[in-house]
Amino acid sequence: MELSISTARDVVIIGGGLNGLVTAFYLARAGRKPFVLERRAVVGGLATTEEFHPGFRVSALAHVTGPLSARIARDMELDRRGLKMLQPDPRLFAPAPDGRALLLYEDAAHTAQGISKLSKKDAKNYPEFCAVLRRLGALLENVSCLTPPDIDNPTPADLWGMLQAGRKFRGLGKKEMFRLLRWMPMAAADLVAEFFESELLRAVVAARGSFGTFFGPWSAGSGAVLLLRAAADLHPAGSAGFPRGGLGALSGAMAQAAVEAGAEIRCGAEVTQILVKDGAASGVVLAGGEEIAARSVISGADPRRTFLRLTDPVHLTPDFLGKVQNIRCPGTVAKVNLALAGLPNFPSAPEQGALAGRIHIGPEIDYLERAFDDAKYGEFSRAPYLDVMIPTVLDPALAPEGKHVMSIHVQFAPFALKDGTWKERSSALGDAVVNTLAAYAPKLPELILHRQVITPRDLEEKYGLTGGHIFHGELALDQLFTMRPLLGWARYRTPIRNLFLCGSGTHPGTGLTGQSGANAAREILKDLRARRKE
Repeated sequence: MELSISTARDVVIIGGGLNGLVTAFYLARAGRKPFVLERRAVVGGLATTEEFHPGFRVSALAHVTGPLSARIARDMELDRRGLKMLQPDPRLFAPAPDGRALLLYEDAAHTAQGISKLSKKDAKNYPEFCAVLRRLGALLENVSCLTPPDIDNPTPADLWGMLQAGRKFRGLGKKEMFRLLRWMPMAAADLVAEFFESELLRAVVAARGSFGTFFGPWSAGSGAVLLLRAAADLHPAGSAGFPRGGLGALSGAMAQAAVEAGAEIRCGAEVTQILVKDGAASGVVLAGGEEIAARSVISGADPRRTFLRLTDPVHLTPDFLGKVQNIRCPGTVAKVNLALAGLPNFPSAPEQGALAGRIHIGPEIDYLERAFDDAKYGEFSRAPYLDVMIPTVLDPALAPEGKHVMSIHVQFAPFALKDGTWKERSSALGDAVVNTLAAYAPKLPELILHRQVITPRDLEEKYGLTGGHIFHGELALDQLFTMRPLLGWARYRTPIRNLFLCGSGTHPGTGLTGQSGANAAREILKDLRARRKE
């Protein structure tokens, strides 16, 4: 039986990922009554902590924060909710096959001392690069908080926001203005080569332009990805912080904040259809057939899933549907989690604390590009680029006493394999990862008690990511800012009235920062207030 408008939910949010929780919190704080529907048994999306072997828990997918926007963390009072962030220093350890290694610390001068063993020139240039990244990243961080303007009919708020951004851009000075304009469409490999000559340092920094994307370091536009990720974390190594208890502790604290503000959350509630009546979203249908009426529907799912699987195409124009079908989201990331009998030994690690942060396996630009080459032809990388964490170094409670967990992001692993299926070949991917790591930690295979492999196909089927893409769509220049997800529809609204988007498929869409959700909440509240006045 159809619910009457008097009994309809105020706002339904599809998906309890970080952006969905942020949107729910801000709407609830403004007096709305959001109802979050999460298909899995736990909220968090990519940010969950799961037991993958008896007694061994790990951040199942993402293993570091985005980091979450500091303003969002303050607004949600996450510190008060018991969230304890762990910040390893050094942030990153990068071993090389020849036994040399690189450590990137919080302090640029300390890092430069180690770099000097690789290159005196690079040691001199590193602090300058940090300073440039801070200045450009601060500007892009400001842009990430903006709602992309309406190109045809900009509002006064659009004009003011762009004016402020323009002033900050001019404030960079002529040299760095031109740097930003040149670097955005540039390959990350070329960008880092302007500062550094040592291959290991180049590879560490350039890898940020490839992570989570179908880009190698020589791909045009990978420079933009590097800079956009710097907007969230200004350190050249990127984020290394994670919560005690894994990423699930962050999601749990955020869910608590949203509920205390007035939101309601239901897990195990998979939305299979968005209901539309007279051109406006009117509710959702769950997998069991239950219908929930709503005055507004907000989708935290990726745009392709929202419009091509959850929405009846009769409510959208053929032109719009064609553009949605062309949103590129070729997943390239797999995840391998290892339960270990002890802490692995990396002979090249120069100090005990080196394994507390991220471990970068990808010693040269050409190594990273060759890893990408495999994916271009439908194969997973035989010698993959790995981003590794051993969270139990700082958070031993994640494993039984004396034992450890290892969390490994693997690139490149294409969603569509040329030969075979992921079900058939997941074990071979796990073997490639372990063999690659064994070149740097020879006794690692002897320590493995259990191995979990999460393929791009798993990311789609279990976690709801179309194409297995962790950012809900490629971070390419033609899918950013006013073109994310589509030109003309970058303002978190959709062609269907009362249907909005809040996930990473919207601007800025660069990971677990919560900014897409915060931006969406701001625009949705404007629409809800305007509707109230009608």
